[in-house]
Amino acid sequence: MADEFDVIVIGAGPAGENVVDRAVRGGLTAAIVEERLAGGECSYWACVPSKALLRPIDLMGEVARVPGLSLGPVDVAAVLARRDEAIGHFDDSGQVRWIESVPAEYVRGRGRIDGPKRVRVTTEDGGERVLTARQAVVLATGSTPAIPPTPGLAEAEPWTSHDVTVTDSIPERLIVIGGGVVACEMAQAMHGLGARQTTVLVRGRGLLPRMEPFAGELLAESFAEAGIEVRDQVEAVRVERPEPGGKVTVHLPDGPPLEADELLVATGRRPATRDMGLSTVGLPDGKYVEVDDSMRATAISDGWLYAVGDVNGRALLTHMGKYQARICGDVIAARARGDELPGMRDLADGYGAPQVVFTDPQICAVGRTEAVARADGFRVRVVDYDMGKVTGGYLMGDGYRGRARAVVDEDRKVLLGVTFAAPGASDLLHSATIAVTAEVPLDRLWHAVPSFPTVSEVWLRLLEAYGL
Repeated sequence: MADEFDVIVIGAGPAGENVVDRAVRGGLTAAIVEERLAGGECSYWACVPSKALLRPIDLMGEVARVPGLSLGPVDVAAVLARRDEAIGHFDDSGQVRWIESVPAEYVRGRGRIDGPKRVRVTTEDGGERVLTARQAVVLATGSTPAIPPTPGLAEAEPWTSHDVTVTDSIPERLIVIGGGVVACEMAQAMHGLGARQTTVLVRGRGLLPRMEPFAGELLAESFAEAGIEVRDQVEAVRVERPEPGGKVTVHLPDGPPLEADELLVATGRRPATRDMGLSTVGLPDGKYVEVDDSMRATAISDGWLYAVGDVNGRALLTHMGKYQARICGDVIAARARGDELPGMRDLADGYGAPQVVFTDPQICAVGRTEAVARADGFRVRVVDYDMGKVTGGYLMGDGYRGRARAVVDEDRKVLLGVTFAAPGASDLLHSATIAVTAEVPLDRLWHAVPSFPTVSEVWLRLLEAYGL
C-alpha cells in the first residue's frame, strides 16, 4: 500500500506543484513524478532564465531614454552568471524539499499512465515502480518546442527555447525563425548581449500576430532602431549545416541565402503527451488532452484523469497553468469529500488570459483583441490613446512612446480587452486584468483615480477618450 495515494501528478512544474499543494490542503495524500528537475520548464529553460537575460536589455533602454545617464558595454559574463544563479545552477534540491514539506512524495523518474488510475515509473536506476491513485491522476507534463518540417532543419540541430535561454555564449550572427513571443524576446535578448547581426524571419504579416496589430508594429520599429532585421512573409525552404556546431545556411524562396553562426526556431509548441501511456486508456498520444472547466479529461467516462497547464491547450502560460492547478486540486479534494465543487462558472481563460511580452517596449494584454471580440459577436467600440502624451510617460525619458487600446462591450459598458505597448507597461497589466475579469462597469472604473504623475494616468485618458 506504500505506493497508493489519493492523487498522483505526472510533471513537477509549476502547474503540477500547485495541484499537489491544493490537494494536500484539502486532506488528500499525493505523489508527484518528474523525469527531469522539480520546478519544470519554467524554472530552468523558459520564464525565469529568459527574463534574467532580458532585464539588462530593458534597463539599458530605460537608461538611454533619460538625459544625463549612460551605460557602458554590457558585461555578458555577469549577465549569464546572474541567469545561472536565477535557475539555481540546475540544482532542484530546494524545490524537492518544498514538495516533501507539503507533504507529498517526490518520485524521480519517467512516469507513464498504465491503465486507469495507474502510473508506471521508470526510475533513475532503471528500475520500475507502479503507483496507484485512489482518486485521480493529473497530467501536468507541459509542452515542448515544435520544429517545422523544413528540409534540413531538424538535421541542422537548431536552437529552441530550451537552448537559447541557457546558452553560455552569444553568437555573432543569429537567425530567428518565428514571430511570436519567444522569437521576439530572444531576438532582442541575444542582440542586446552581442549578436551583432540578428535576422527574424516571419512567415506571416508582422510580429506577435495574436495581439493587436499596433503592438507588433511598435516592436518592429524598436527592432529596426536597434539594428534587428525583420523580414515579413518569408519562409525558409531549406536549411544546411554541414558540420555540427558550424555555420548554418538558410535558403529562402527568393534572393541569396542567409548565413549565421546559430539558428533559433521559435514557431510554436506541442503538448508533451507523446509516449505518456494515454493509449492505455483510449486517448491518442501526442495530442492535447481536452478537459472541462474542472480540468477533468472529457474523454474518460469515470472521471479519474485530469490535465492542467500547457498539456490541455487552453492557455499556454505558466500563470494560467498554476491557476488551473489550484482549481484542479480543490476540485479533486472536494469530490473526494463529497462536497459541492468550488465555483467555476467563469474561468479566467474564458475572458482572455493576461500576458506580457518582456521586450522593449513591453507588450501587455488581457482579454479579447478587437478582431476576436467582433468575431465573438460583441458590439464593440475601440478606444486608443498615445501613451507618450501621458505626463508620467514624458517623465520616463526622451523618446518614450507607446499606445493603449481598450475594447469596450457597448451593450454592457464593460471592458472586453486591454492592450498596452510601451516601456515598463507590465506594471499596468494587473489593473487591466481586474477590470476585464471582474467586468467593472466603465462608470465605476472612472472613480478609480490614477496617481499623478504616473503612466497609469493613461486609464483616465482612455475613459475620457471614450466620453466619460
